[in-house]
Amino acid sequence: MTPDGAARRRTIVITGASDGIGAAAARQLAASDDRLLLVGRSPEKTAAIARETGAEHLTADFARLDDVRALAEQIADLVGDDGIDVLANNAGGIFGDQTPTVDGFEKTIQVNHLSPFLLTNLLLPQLRKADAAVINTSSVGHRLFGHIDVDDLDNRKKYSANKAYGDAKLANVLFTKSLHTKFHPGGLSAVAFHPGVVRTNFAAESSSVMRLIYRTPLKHVLAISTDKGGETLRWFIEGTPDETWFSGAYYDERTLSTRVNPQVDDADLAEALWQNSAQLVGIDA
Repeated sequence: MTPDGAARRRTIVITGASDGIGAAAARQLAASDDRLLLVGRSPEKTAAIARETGAEHLTADFARLDDVRALAEQIADLVGDDGIDVLANNAGGIFGDQTPTVDGFEKTIQVNHLSPFLLTNLLLPQLRKADAAVINTSSVGHRLFGHIDVDDLDNRKKYSANKAYGDAKLANVLFTKSLHTKFHPGGLSAVAFHPGVVRTNFAAESSSVMRLIYRTPLKHVLAISTDKGGETLRWFIEGTPDETWFSGAYYDERTLSTRVNPQVDDADLAEALWQNSAQLVGIDA
């Protein structure tokens, strides 16, 4: 609230906002007085959503850590002393083979985990200033396919598209747990959620059998609309931490879920993942 009792205008950053549930949530938030900063990989698509919603926009390819570092600097410059109220780490995807990124990492773990981890850490001064909420788009895949070895995040020993995706989405949940443990006492909140199986081009670049849901008529039977997935993301963005949703938790859509991968409750693993991720992206833990 402002000194005169009016609601303070919030600054909301949404990654993966050029398409899918990120774009849908941006459209749904457009009528609010909040300041929207949209981030996408495609300059053209991101600009189009920004024009439609009246938002500001930036572009970055999460398969390039230098893009993420530059993005963090741009966001920090844009928000100035106002801070960031919500960071929705929504960019991600499931991919095909093990072709490394320019940074030398397997693409799935970099795009889904290492890049959001780096962005969040670089923006911590702005996030902590506003007692922000960090919202991490995860997946039920963390439970179905994930089993993390922190010494083999690239899955060089045993790779499959599904395991790489499951591990990355499990990393999202463990990262959420660590953010809560480290920073919630100081005011920052974090949550991870599965948005549902959403009708998008999500698995278009993948060799996973999951593409059968997203790229065949099965999607009309098994998947929900992009707008409905966007409504769930918006629910977390608009919600009040520890009232609407609980910091440090994982949600299946809007339902607090105890059906999680057993590794989610391993505090030592969460800390080891944090330390190893920090070393890989070149920041202090």
